[in-house]
Amino acid sequence: MAMTDLMIAKRAAIRPIQEIAQQAGIAEDALELYGKYKAKIDVTKLQKTTTKGKVVLVTAISPTPAGEGKSTVTVGLADALKRSGESVMVALREPSLGPVMGVKGGATGGGYAQVLPMEDINLHFTGDIHAITSANNALAALIDNHLHQGNLLRIDPRRITWKRALDMNDRALRHVTIGLGGPAQGVPREDGFDITVASEIMAVLCLATSRADLKERLARMVIGYTYDREPVTVRDLEAQGALALLLKDAFKPNLVQTIEGTPAIIHGGPFANIAHGCNSLMATNTARSLADVVVTEAGFGADLGAEKFMHIKSRIGGFHPDAVVIVATVRALKMHGGVDKTELSGEDADAVRRGIVNLAKHVETIRQFGIEPVVALNRFTGDSEAELAQVMNWAETERVAIALTEVWGKGGAGGLQLAELVKRQLERGADFTYLYAEEDSVEEKLRTIVQKVYGGADVQLTDKAQKQLAELKKYGWDSLPICMAKTQYSLSDQPKLLGRPEGFTVTIRELIPKLGAGFIVCLTGDIMTMPGLPKTPAALNMDVSEDGQALGLF
Repeated sequence: MAMTDLMIAKRAAIRPIQEIAQQAGIAEDALELYGKYKAKIDVTKLQKTTTKGKVVLVTAISPTPAGEGKSTVTVGLADALKRSGESVMVALREPSLGPVMGVKGGATGGGYAQVLPMEDINLHFTGDIHAITSANNALAALIDNHLHQGNLLRIDPRRITWKRALDMNDRALRHVTIGLGGPAQGVPREDGFDITVASEIMAVLCLATSRADLKERLARMVIGYTYDREPVTVRDLEAQGALALLLKDAFKPNLVQTIEGTPAIIHGGPFANIAHGCNSLMATNTARSLADVVVTEAGFGADLGAEKFMHIKSRIGGFHPDAVVIVATVRALKMHGGVDKTELSGEDADAVRRGIVNLAKHVETIRQFGIEPVVALNRFTGDSEAELAQVMNWAETERVAIALTEVWGKGGAGGLQLAELVKRQLERGADFTYLYAEEDSVEEKLRTIVQKVYGGADVQLTDKAQKQLAELKKYGWDSLPICMAKTQYSLSDQPKLLGRPEGFTVTIRELIPKLGAGFIVCLTGDIMTMPGLPKTPAALNMDVSEDGQALGLF
């Protein structure tokens, strides 16, 4: 019987979290225990340091629906760097119950490159996402109560933009009607739910640099507009204090460990196809204050999470990646080479060759930021030697640093070559540059992303987006960075346009200001802020044993 991720995790020798904290240089009084193997870090009690660790960003090519093992490579690389003598920590996002119960079934790495305890992390963990859900819905309740109690701010119920949230894929809640049943039940209006990881509060928590900054960002959030079409913010409702209170523990980073005992901080989890797709600045900065090298990830491909890491997180955090790893797999390259997702298990070296154009574009994109990327070819058991050779030979011809990575089956030992290539890049350094300036217009920023990152021809705005753009300019919000909400499966805004499409135009259907997060969400295609479950959800394979052990989490 083949070993599953869950079986491997259960057999691992997990250490008390106090030992991991001591190894990382975290004082005992800065540790808040959540059982034996999880803890919150009180960053105010950490020893102040002037030096900050270097950042290794792990991204990927455009993925298949099952993912390409980016978190697995991130964890395995950190373990490999530790094996090679580096002072290292890994910083990851928290899994959302939506994808855990939907397609993927878990998001803590895999095989012998996992973070532990994987069952807890994949389920409720330390309750951070639930706290964000509560804060989001407390704000929704306060808005509707304001309407019910006389509406002194003259909020137009038809123009309330704040939605309720749930950390689950539930398409039935995308559009709802509330307040029915008479005057005592509130003011009837249309509403809807976002998945919690798409809530602006998640983005705010992940981009705030202090509690004061958190409270100020919460206060800036726009919840709707008055009858005179003037914006209404959380500050107008005087609700920022209550929201910050609900987030007081969630704001603290979480400490866990990898199977090999490398300290891991897991905190925050915005989607990359809807939001900005990076773990919290608090987590990354905390790790940078404790280790010489921090290995972190950004969601989906380099066209999504990595681009947003550069233009949003790096700008706010005041740092940039010193090295970038692009994860590629044979199965994804075959899909980009024209093989149907149901046929990916069959050998097809020619399809791999055709699909390499997708990897080539992501390499080109990272190079435009002034960083020479390293490719991690994440090996799966069904990959043939001929298929792997296609990628390795291409990399040699194109002078792209590449390592065949086998961390799923071998842990850190399977990532030592990758670690050596990353260390060389860290020594070489990066000549980092942004692709657009903050003062560029919204149209210029959009066109830059579409042409330089996606490889498209142009961008067009719908009539609705044009009106919203005029509104952004009216209120002076158009100087914010762009956060593209786009399909992860294609470089374009069309999920079925695989490989390296050219000549396409990306259509922006909505521009949504997120003043608290500090960016403008640009909705493309049919991307939704509340996903749905697949025909056969991963949840159907899950259970719990009589002694309380999780079953079916991968």
